[in-house]
Amino acid sequence: VCFIPGGLDCSISFISHVLGKVCVHGRQKEILSVLVPRLTDLTKSDCIWQRICWRLVECVPDRWMEAVVLGFVQRAPGADVLSRLLGNLVVKNKKAQFVVTQKMLLLQYGHTTAVLQNLLGYLALDSLRRALLIKVLKELLETWGSSSAVKHSPPEQQQYISKAILICLSHLKEPEIESCRQELLTSMMEGVKCHLDSNLPQIRRLGMIVSESISSKINTDGPVLKFQYEEDDEAKELKSLLVQTPPFCVVPGPPDDDRNDKTDAALPGELESNKKSHPAAPVKPEEESDAELDSDDDLIPYDMSEDKELKTKAPVYIRDCIEVLTGSEDVDKWEATVKALESLVRKNPAATREVSVELAKIVLHLEEKTCIEGFVELRQRAQVAILTTDPIPVAKYLTSQFYSLNYSLRQRVDILDVLVLAAQELSYPKSHGKTKHSDAQKPCIQLLPGSDSSKDWRTIVDERIKNKTRRFATGQSQVERASGPNEFNSVAGHFFFPLIQHFDRPLTTFDLLGEDHFVLGRLVHALAILMYLAVNTVAVTAMGKALLEFVWALRFHTDSYVRQGLLSCISSVLLSVPAERLLEDVTEELLEAQSWLGDVVEKDPDGDCRRLALQNLLLMENLKKKLQTVPS
Repeated sequence: VCFIPGGLDCSISFISHVLGKVCVHGRQKEILSVLVPRLTDLTKSDCIWQRICWRLVECVPDRWMEAVVLGFVQRAPGADVLSRLLGNLVVKNKKAQFVVTQKMLLLQYGHTTAVLQNLLGYLALDSLRRALLIKVLKELLETWGSSSAVKHSPPEQQQYISKAILICLSHLKEPEIESCRQELLTSMMEGVKCHLDSNLPQIRRLGMIVSESISSKINTDGPVLKFQYEEDDEAKELKSLLVQTPPFCVVPGPPDDDRNDKTDAALPGELESNKKSHPAAPVKPEEESDAELDSDDDLIPYDMSEDKELKTKAPVYIRDCIEVLTGSEDVDKWEATVKALESLVRKNPAATREVSVELAKIVLHLEEKTCIEGFVELRQRAQVAILTTDPIPVAKYLTSQFYSLNYSLRQRVDILDVLVLAAQELSYPKSHGKTKHSDAQKPCIQLLPGSDSSKDWRTIVDERIKNKTRRFATGQSQVERASGPNEFNSVAGHFFFPLIQHFDRPLTTFDLLGEDHFVLGRLVHALAILMYLAVNTVAVTAMGKALLEFVWALRFHTDSYVRQGLLSCISSVLLSVPAERLLEDVTEELLEAQSWLGDVVEKDPDGDCRRLALQNLLLMENLKKKLQTVPS
């Protein structure tokens, strides 16, 4: 900053041009990191320098205004400093107003929270600029409450807009809230509905936090909205933005000292009064205690130290469980049956197969009679045990009920979860592997009847080899990977194909392609997992072909959670179906999918979708190289 001696008039438009050109050509950081601190010091107490600074930025040409304004907003240490440096630039210059009120808030979302606080605090510090603050808040709420914006904008941008809304609310005064109360209420109701309809937990929680904040602002005396969600660091940060922190306020010393003195002086008096009040308190009860307890002296309390809680015995037969779960009024017996059902099913597979479908129906409709800890998990594990014990008939029943009437969305999601968990259990070999080193073995229950109690011959041989082998370095003892037949091989089609058949047939209470897109997202992810678990099965090629046709029909779905599931389906197909079968049977489908994946990488607003699409393209490229290296 140059000084003009002798009080001569001068024009700084040339310096403004230089500043704008330097900033727009990529040297914004270098020049403003020196200029902003210097101007901050000069404008603290000198109004002349404040006017010079205002003139400096006002004379920047419009084509370079964005780079200069953005640099000042990013490097100013606070909203009050930014107000001294820019003055009412946003009121005088339309380009600066567009950058501050539109581009940095609605078109960009990469700025930090501190930049947002600088920007919106700057608008709130002057009466001429507060009209722009209210205008910005209304435009942010309009975007926040738009269902199209919620579906098509990335979660990072929605979080950015939510932060801006909360900061704006923190700056509003009571008369301003009163003047736009009805608009705030309307925007809140529209926005919370759009966010709660989203399949992404992060988006739903953003809607809850913002709507709670708006409700607390417009209903200071009446009831406010209250949601249940996890109070993590992100939620605490968002809520903290609603409380405006005063910028750089210095509290004078004497009042604090006087207040501290008064507080310190008051403490001994309080202690004295406490000391006086405590001895007086027990006097009256002591006088009354003898008279009150005279009539109770003859009552001797029972000794209950050795009493034991009576536990209801759980049923030992499957049919007894059915009887208890369907008609028993004994709550304790019902609770014991729910807790023991899974283990009883696994111990009695033959008896379970006789009534497997009936038992699966009962457990699917089971409602919680008492407050059992982990009831949902107990019910789910019992369903998985029934399904793995008798896979085909139970899978047919569950998949048919998924598209039936009179089921809640929660029950349909439970069906998908049970099918996936049972498929995982069936596809993984049973854990009966042996440890290579005998000292690492632990006693285990022999599940197979008639097994020899002596050590396995392979373990004896391994011990002899270990004793007679000289090793220079030994690693950690490793457990041999369990091996066995894939039980999911023969039943994979019964799990998969019924789920994929009727997705496009709306029911009276269930419309997958309409408002029930949350269940559609869960269905798509479940199909991707079932496809992945079907590797090396007989039906894997037919499953892959059907799944690619399913993906192609839904590839333009507006919900990002559904699209993520569709991309996961393609990954499962590429990883599960043999390369030769892909080349011979689904070549056309793969070529169509490849062109769609390229569009997703370039145009999809969701970052996870772009990442999954890129991974699929890499898988296809690796598959192509693998096929080229195989000799014909």
